[in-house]
Amino acid sequence: MARRMMSRFGQWSSFAFAVDFDKTSDPVYFSLNAKHSNELPQVFNNVFAANERCYSIHVHSDDNIQRAIFYGELKNKLLKELPSESTFFEMSAFQPNVRDSVIKGYFLKDSSESSVTERFLDELLSHDQVHVCSYLCGDGDRQWSQHFWSHTKDGKVEVSEKYFVQAAKKPEAHPSTLNIINSDVFYSFKEAYNVLKKCGDIIPESKSVLDLVDQRLESKEETAFPVIVIEGLDATGKTTLTESLREALGATLLRSPPQCLSPWRALFDAKPPLIRRAFYALGNYLTAGQIGHEATRAPVIVDRYWHSTAAYAIATAVGGTVGNLPQAGSPVYVWPGDLQRPSLVLLLHLSPQERLRRLQVRGQEKTKEEEELEANNLFRQKVEKAYQQIEGPACITVDASPSADQVLQQVLLLIRDRFHL
Repeated sequence: MARRMMSRFGQWSSFAFAVDFDKTSDPVYFSLNAKHSNELPQVFNNVFAANERCYSIHVHSDDNIQRAIFYGELKNKLLKELPSESTFFEMSAFQPNVRDSVIKGYFLKDSSESSVTERFLDELLSHDQVHVCSYLCGDGDRQWSQHFWSHTKDGKVEVSEKYFVQAAKKPEAHPSTLNIINSDVFYSFKEAYNVLKKCGDIIPESKSVLDLVDQRLESKEETAFPVIVIEGLDATGKTTLTESLREALGATLLRSPPQCLSPWRALFDAKPPLIRRAFYALGNYLTAGQIGHEATRAPVIVDRYWHSTAAYAIATAVGGTVGNLPQAGSPVYVWPGDLQRPSLVLLLHLSPQERLRRLQVRGQEKTKEEEELEANNLFRQKVEKAYQQIEGPACITVDASPSADQVLQQVLLLIRDRFHL
């Protein structure tokens, strides 16, 4: 299995590697060299002591569903079974600038005196869903080397390949961006649908969701009335504004994800990102059908749509700083070709301080994503940046700091000027 996977992507030595020792900064990048050289740029020397044992695990499978589920389960296994003296970090192997080449994994540091970690890795390797490597530091030159594990015919572990580790330059594209398309963000109905279809045997509720999706209304390329989407982080005033617009314009108000998916949201929120994102992508297509139907009779106001789905997914997938996000103009930010397009998208913006003040006044229970926004200022910045870079259509930013009535009048003026309502 390991050899088949390698032949698919090329030799293991052709990969670069990224370890997220600190999620608020860039990963440590390294590559492999078959030959030892005193001139090789050193790596890890400022991260680990020479006497610490280090390992890496990378999850591989041709089945993207199995791979996503096993990767999530592996994290729980590491937390449960590794010695307390062990720590681990997210890691990826990838071929720079090659789409879908990322193989996710974990980098382990073990300072315990027991053999528990190696026994655990040996057991993992026997299931043949992982690549396992150990790392050693030379006594004299402190040159690190990577040792690729494999099983012999009698089931024993051996080192089948050895490479010397060298520091690598930061790639043009952050490795996590290489696998975003139709994995973290979906760009076609078929791709999202197929993910849940493949989950039918392991997540029976997927069949119920697909039954509902199969009955969706057909969306339309053009609508008789404008479709206006209101986007923004929680507590920026979306609910108040959308309700006011509904009354002022005699419009139909829709929300994404639609209410019909509520019975399954908690279930899919707990699933790996691939499955969770496919579920919410299908929610957008259900909303699109509602839009196409309602916009034949009146203007339509939509509380969140594809922009939210994409912005949060991109910000979650891309590690490190805001600068690691794909550049403006990347295919990652392009609206799906088969999804109903809105006529106008307005992004409500508040300062972080004012938004938090409004949240405290609310006193409502926070969503998981909202808790992340509060705790992680960097994540908030990435979400906002992703919002701003989505195109086809792009967001028009609206200052949401004035009173609710002032914001309403500002938005109504913009809408009536554009659509002559």
